[in-house]
Amino acid sequence: MKNLEKYTRDFFVPPDYDTGWTKKTYIDKAPVWCSVDLRDGNQALAVPMSTDEKIAFFSMLVKAGFKEIEAGFPAASETEYEFVRRIIDDGLIPDDVTIQVLTPARPEIIKRTYESVSGAKSVIMHLYNAISPAFREFVFKKSKEDVLAIATDGAADVKELAAGFDGELRFEYSPEHFTASEPEYALEVCNSVLNIWKPEKARKAIINLPATVSLSMPHVYGAQIAYMNKNLACRDAVVLSLHPHNDRGCGVADAEMGLLAGGERVEGTLFGNGERTGNVDLITLALNMYSQGVEPGLDLSDLPEMAALYEECTGMRVYERQPYSGDLVFSAFSGSHQDAIAKGIENLKQGKERYWNVPYLPLDPTDIGREYENSVIRINSQSGKGGVCYLLSQRFGYHVPPKMQQNVSRTVKDISDQRHKELLPEELFEIFRDEYINYFKPLDITEAYFNNLPDGVIDVRLVAVMDKGEPKMYSGRGNGHLDAVSNALKEHLGYKFRLVFYSEHAIDSESGTSAKAAAYVGIDCGEREPVWGVGIHNDIMAASVNALVSAINRMERMHNGQS
Repeated sequence: MKNLEKYTRDFFVPPDYDTGWTKKTYIDKAPVWCSVDLRDGNQALAVPMSTDEKIAFFSMLVKAGFKEIEAGFPAASETEYEFVRRIIDDGLIPDDVTIQVLTPARPEIIKRTYESVSGAKSVIMHLYNAISPAFREFVFKKSKEDVLAIATDGAADVKELAAGFDGELRFEYSPEHFTASEPEYALEVCNSVLNIWKPEKARKAIINLPATVSLSMPHVYGAQIAYMNKNLACRDAVVLSLHPHNDRGCGVADAEMGLLAGGERVEGTLFGNGERTGNVDLITLALNMYSQGVEPGLDLSDLPEMAALYEECTGMRVYERQPYSGDLVFSAFSGSHQDAIAKGIENLKQGKERYWNVPYLPLDPTDIGREYENSVIRINSQSGKGGVCYLLSQRFGYHVPPKMQQNVSRTVKDISDQRHKELLPEELFEIFRDEYINYFKPLDITEAYFNNLPDGVIDVRLVAVMDKGEPKMYSGRGNGHLDAVSNALKEHLGYKFRLVFYSEHAIDSESGTSAKAAAYVGIDCGEREPVWGVGIHNDIMAASVNALVSAINRMERMHNGQS
């Protein structure tokens, strides 16, 4: 890469580099969740959401269990202001939900922000100003003392105007560009704000530490959080909040490190929407906890519905490989993966595992609104027998015998390869049906009458039709019903084969077929592997004959060089 010399590590390592928190191996308690979709997420959209879309999104957040929701930046525009007024005036905010509003440390904007939330029952007033060297030197052209004064003056204004607010009110402060600021200075600014607000345990202040731009590896962000956690004033009256962005693709990791290091609250968005590469994805973060047995405190049991509404309201798309949320994240096309998943699920059904333990699946897709048949096992030219036959069994009620599965899988994969596409479950069944089930061309046995003779011998008289010609009666004997039919066909029609496999089962009533029984027959005709046929019928004996006829017809087709 060229121009390497223009880049440097522009983050600050805290002077007290505490690593004790790194010995923790998992997060044992969910944080307080705050959705910033309607502010941080909305301002990242090329076409911001309309008021009605924001109301629909707000309702989804409430339904999911968010108790703190940043409703917007009311002073930024009339649209933002009117939305905040709408949800207050129309009584759309449940009593147990607190809305949060953002304001810079400017007196006239703080005043306008208070006006926007008049009449609300519970509000977080979120004050911020940028404090990093880049902002001080290039944007503001102010000293550390000047920037500190912006924060403390803003904090004083927020506190003074709070006297006119009738509802429950809490204060939040964010030192913007925290991760690009000197830790000692960030601490000084935050403690100065807290000294003005004088929070109490009964009404805690929130100190929100944003990775406005993610600059370091996650453990460094964790160390910055640990430093603040250890040194903040009024610590028992402060909620330490995290606001990671995803510039380095580490938003979730930053949040997890920050929580281990003392963070108690996380601000983020659904599906990670936000400026540039986005905010931390709260869904991923919450389900990471859920998959380790920790109650996340959010209801994400219908992710497909949430994703659909998100896409409708924002015009954005949930990436197919988005953790947990994407259409393909639980999908297995690989044959070996499908086989392992199918066996893992079957093992769970047999009650052999207390905990979820299925290869390749970190959690049960059904817990978040996904179905195995439509989401997990998917068929293309890379698929194997495990996946193909799992779908035939679970979706359509056909339990293909293990000895036959490789043949079925190869047939399906060849067709998928020819079509150069994924096969839907219905297409998979069409292939199985057309290729194997009741395949009556050119031979069809329309009637078969059996008679039990002494010594276990079975006598059969059958009516056969060749190439839709005239029906003809044939007879034969054997040691069993199918053996008798096979002998009659060999003797009178000249077929050469040996019956090597037979199995049968009842078809599940939910499979969509009126037939009650399925039979599977394999015949040896001198090839490397048996030729297979499947028969279905209300009568099991008729199903068995149909399976034999299907196998014979497939043998003849193969010998005639037909595909």
